[in-house]
Amino acid sequence: MSLLMFLLGLVTGAIALHIDEFNVYNYGASGSGEIDDSHAFVNAWRDACKVRTQYARVIVPEGTFLLNPLMFSGPCNPQNIHFKVLGTIISTGSPKSWNGRDPSQWIAFKDVTGLNVYGSGVVDGQGMGWWDQSCRDHPKLEGCTKLAPTIIKFISCKEGTLSNINIVNSPQTHVLIFYSKGFNVDNVTIQSPERSPNTDGIHIHSSQFVNITNSIIGTGDDCISIGDYTSNMDIANIECGPGHGISIGSLGKNKEVAMVENIRVHDSTLKGTTNGARIKTWQGGQGNIRHVTFENIVFDAVNNPIIIDQNYCDVRGTCKEEKTGVKINDVVYENLNGTSSSEIAINLNCSKFVHCSGIIMENITLVSIQEGNPVTANCTNAEGTEVGVNPGSCFKK
Repeated sequence: MSLLMFLLGLVTGAIALHIDEFNVYNYGASGSGEIDDSHAFVNAWRDACKVRTQYARVIVPEGTFLLNPLMFSGPCNPQNIHFKVLGTIISTGSPKSWNGRDPSQWIAFKDVTGLNVYGSGVVDGQGMGWWDQSCRDHPKLEGCTKLAPTIIKFISCKEGTLSNINIVNSPQTHVLIFYSKGFNVDNVTIQSPERSPNTDGIHIHSSQFVNITNSIIGTGDDCISIGDYTSNMDIANIECGPGHGISIGSLGKNKEVAMVENIRVHDSTLKGTTNGARIKTWQGGQGNIRHVTFENIVFDAVNNPIIIDQNYCDVRGTCKEEKTGVKINDVVYENLNGTSSSEIAINLNCSKFVHCSGIIMENITLVSIQEGNPVTANCTNAEGTEVGVNPGSCFKK
């Protein structure tokens, strides 16, 4: 290689790696945690989004930044736009702050390609005020709320990432990935109290090619929940608990058509959760859940380690029996072991009209958390095969 070519390569590399930075302090943010810094964040995002370079970065430095509900919208000019959080972002914590605003939303990114949200900082939803007036826990409270803000929403985002960040105390769901494609979540910590209502860790809906890896999630609801029209997901190396487990569904409510396929959950641990590997659908729905794999999972004092509930109802026993249902087939459970805190460690409760089929169970060992107590398997209207399963036998011969 000639010297000229070498120098041209260095210059080209330097140009390619150039990142324009937009620090919220330069836009008037106080970082005191007492003054609304929303305006500074909006303006920093505006300039980062419109700058005509390949890479741009919004920087949230050390400090505490109080934000009201915000929407960071694209499309943006840079090929990649980074949102680096080093400090702490907090909400007001007061439901009254949402008067006249969308009650489901706090921080949202919409129509952004190549978005990377990351950093060592904290995003704190300060959800206590919402929990104290939730209809689930306070049904007789006048003006109780059924809908509360999600901390971070990614709406119609492509080829994005969320990584190395702490997300805590959401009023409701912590992270929502919605109508997005090619999105990776890695090395995040999500935490809220075990009794906090409806605080799913990560919910995915109408999205494809989503990976969630190397994360610690403990909440008052599902650690990860997979909603409708979601496909090609890989979930790995998750520490889940407390919470309601890793769930597909619920799907098919109000006779809706569901489609979830190509989901793999593996190499993860669930500790002290109410459910483990769960699939839940409403009676009366239509569509399919198929090509699902749960493998290499450890359960530690989980109440329902393996569960399919094709007769899901928000108030058990009150839902009308229907002759249609979401079809569940081609589900693999392999190399699962650990302890159950209930007698029924495997419970496949499927519809008598739309059976679960193509269920494969291999190399499963589940025992009671109470040494010497038996555990059982219960499979109703489920068809499949099992090899090396304890407890067994589940399927009718």
